[in-house]
Amino acid sequence: MPIFSRDSLENLRQRIDIVDVLSAHLDLKPTGASYKGLCPFHDEKTPSFVVQKGDHHYHCFGCGAHGDAIQFLMAHLKMSFLEAVESLAQRFQVPLEQIDQGNEQKGPDKGKLRDILEFTARFYHFLLLHTQQGHRALHYLYRRGIDLDFIRSFQLGLSPNTPMLRQVMHEKGISDQLLFDAGLLGKDLKREFFSDRIMFPIHNASGSVIGFSGRKYKEETFGGKYINSPETALFKKSRTLYGLHHCRRRIAKERKAILVEGQIDTLRLIHTGFDISVAAQGTAFGEGHAKELVSLGINQIYLALDADNAGREAACKIGDIFQKEGVAVSIITLPEGSDPDTFLREEGPEMFQKLLEKGEDYLPFLVHHHGKTLNLDTPAGKNELVNKLAQQIRRWEHPLMIHESLRKLANLIHVPEDMVGVGQIQTPNVYIKRSSSVGLQEVDPDRVLECDLLRWLLLLGESHPQFLGIVHAHIDSKHFRIAACAKLYQTFLEHHTQQKPCDLLSLAISLDDPEGQLLMSELLQKRVNKERAEQHLYEAIQKVLDRHWMQEREHIKMKIQTGDCSDEEVMQLVKQFDTLKSHPPKVDKALK
Repeated sequence: MPIFSRDSLENLRQRIDIVDVLSAHLDLKPTGASYKGLCPFHDEKTPSFVVQKGDHHYHCFGCGAHGDAIQFLMAHLKMSFLEAVESLAQRFQVPLEQIDQGNEQKGPDKGKLRDILEFTARFYHFLLLHTQQGHRALHYLYRRGIDLDFIRSFQLGLSPNTPMLRQVMHEKGISDQLLFDAGLLGKDLKREFFSDRIMFPIHNASGSVIGFSGRKYKEETFGGKYINSPETALFKKSRTLYGLHHCRRRIAKERKAILVEGQIDTLRLIHTGFDISVAAQGTAFGEGHAKELVSLGINQIYLALDADNAGREAACKIGDIFQKEGVAVSIITLPEGSDPDTFLREEGPEMFQKLLEKGEDYLPFLVHHHGKTLNLDTPAGKNELVNKLAQQIRRWEHPLMIHESLRKLANLIHVPEDMVGVGQIQTPNVYIKRSSSVGLQEVDPDRVLECDLLRWLLLLGESHPQFLGIVHAHIDSKHFRIAACAKLYQTFLEHHTQQKPCDLLSLAISLDDPEGQLLMSELLQKRVNKERAEQHLYEAIQKVLDRHWMQEREHIKMKIQTGDCSDEEVMQLVKQFDTLKSHPPKVDKALK
């Protein structure tokens, strides 16, 4: 995880124009000394979302939403703290200097790699539109129903069959090693990785180009139909979802997504208004891809895969990954041999919308698919199907999903519920994560508790001063056991008392240490329900107070048991213990 220097973060803070950031997502209009718009965090018809000119914060007088540019990107686009910092640094052309953490191997400069790939995307796009080779590729795209508006919207390009990129990059002072690190040169540092292909830029969730997918448009072109960038410091296939940067906000808002197989399928859907569509990139869809969508809060996934046996097999596997995470899965049945791109061109978006509405639930699809290879008219065939699917369902994570799915399975196959294990006690699946070093990754309950308290303080303390007053009245440094948490708490209080900015970037700058930045990122990655903020805050305060109260009692007991105290001292300690025991801490909600 990258850690950035204090100077580079301070430089970024000075350069951020919050109105510029928000205007890319909202319609802000100047009104006197402020800008106003409709709040993106709740439904409203009269603008109550305000940014004062010269300020670094937004505030909604309707729902109380408050924060800086980083908090906006985290809340609106579901970015992590570090993603938001890197996105803003790229937007305002601020180089982020990473702190050397000693145990991490230093890699290529990611900022330089992004610049190289952004230029390459523009270069390929120019070649497609303005060269003789590009005209042939354009004719191929036109035959596929891809027009100029589509091409320009998604910056499609062309890698020519004659080397050109390397020469142009050399003229710009870009070394072969950097081109290799960006995935644009082969291992010999001479051969261009892509040749004679239509190019599809691959973006990360923030919209930066991180790689390419090249599709051949001539039969004589060497290699497979698609070639994707190799893995680089920027491009990780197991976590990259094609099209996500176009759809991230709507997916997070509507909590649903459409998953397809190819780039053209994805772009066609997005171009025709289904901008909740993504695809895996350069590898089979796996748990890493699913977690990217789950982190956006989805509760419904539509699988619109190719209408062939391979597509149906993939639907079985992918559906299982999402059901395991508690996400509802709907299988979209396309005409045999069709794909979303073909269907949309031939039938139109209205018919595709009807397919979505008629999608088949995952479990009936699974029963039907596996039932094709078994004779369900025989006890043996039905027994094999029941055992196979019941075992799969029991491997899912959520007890309620398991219970209800087993009941549904029994109903679908017409067997008694107890035959598939409905009502039996399920042993939860426990997974032990591997850390980077040998051994088990331990969870520190003290850190978890203190992070819960600080999370609410960071998210709500500035916009709801009454919360800060309650915390300050009950909690001080002695209540913390984790040094980094205590430091962040003191830093926040000092900023607030001295009327310094309490935005996330200012706090990160003041902490001025890698542990503090790691803690900030850890705190703000967890999804929380702000509607129950007050309840959760009181619970966190109470737990911290209870822990300290029990620690004090234990300390007195241990002191008595040492045998080093006189009878008089023991009696005093016993009185202290009894007094403490009879007065457990309680949050006074009137203190604000």
